[in-house]
Amino acid sequence: MDVFITKASRFLPNDPVENDDMEAFLGMVDGKPSKARRVILRRNGIKQRYYALDKDGNVTHTNVQMAANAVRGLLDDQLTIDDIDLLSCGTGSPEQLIPSHGVMVHGELGGKKHMEVVSFAGSCCSGADALKYAYMAVKLGLSKNAVAVASERSSAWMRASYFQKESEQLAQLEDQPMLAFQKDFLRWMLSDGAFSVLLQGKPSASGLSLRLDWIDITSYANTKETCMYAAADKDADGRVKGWASFPQSEWLTESIFAIKQDTRMLSEYIVPLGVQYLIEMGKKHQFTPDDVDWFLPHMSSMFFKDVIIEESAKQGFAIPEERWFYNLPKIGNIGSASAFAMLEELMDSGLLKQGQKVLVMVPESARFSYCYFMLTVC
Repeated sequence: MDVFITKASRFLPNDPVENDDMEAFLGMVDGKPSKARRVILRRNGIKQRYYALDKDGNVTHTNVQMAANAVRGLLDDQLTIDDIDLLSCGTGSPEQLIPSHGVMVHGELGGKKHMEVVSFAGSCCSGADALKYAYMAVKLGLSKNAVAVASERSSAWMRASYFQKESEQLAQLEDQPMLAFQKDFLRWMLSDGAFSVLLQGKPSASGLSLRLDWIDITSYANTKETCMYAAADKDADGRVKGWASFPQSEWLTESIFAIKQDTRMLSEYIVPLGVQYLIEMGKKHQFTPDDVDWFLPHMSSMFFKDVIIEESAKQGFAIPEERWFYNLPKIGNIGSASAFAMLEELMDSGLLKQGQKVLVMVPESARFSYCYFMLTVC
């Protein structure tokens, strides 16, 4: 059975936050402006993003609430919550370990009927995981329809209060403490929001649909150590130690729950491995750059745009820049939801034409996982 994305929906909390206003929402560690913020923002090319916070740092929406709102955007007279067979959820920032994020979203949505719910956690590929599960369920005829939703409340990791104890401890050791770059880096990279897609076994009766031709996901964790991590710390040998192995007294003094990134590993591996896997997908699914009408690359930073172009040309699989479509500068990096965000905007743009091919790329730096999927406009 063919599978079609027939509708997409978004939920972005509050008004967009400009670069100069970020610390008003996230706060300043030790009451001092970040020394890294302007350098990072200059390189990442993000002009605005969304936070589920007010200027006092109060939470305005939970991850669960944003995901549920994105799902509600799919509902109408033809599709109610009780018509959905499967709810497939992905996030990199769940707000509890138990119950799963997915069933919490289901609980927020309510309804009169029970349904199948699956939940994927991790990082950027968790949204793609949710999409693949939904795709397989409809393709195999196990579900007549499915909703895949990806959501992030990354601001939960980034508020200054989470770093204050570590800063106070450092202040006792040196005159001018500065938050380690690996912890400060991602404070200026991430955004909040939720996006959802509806998958069905036939195209929409009105408007364009996207047939999901194939979706492939892989991991290079067998050869690469951890690059991005949270609720853990990494030692000099590259081994990751989870939060439960630390005494409670260190959870705050070492900022254990902060999201951190090894920027050296990120620069060295994220693009070459991604292009390598793209070439493998080209051979497996028998397509070349000439067959791609729209390329939707999830990028954590605009810095990587030129790097991807250069590396793909070097490896002989370059997709011309005029076929690229992305919205990172105006909505920020929403992690697992970023691929859905590009699809939602492209579907609403008026740019798509019958028969065009859309290739989506989702790299995940956590331990170097990648997803590609191809769609055909119908």
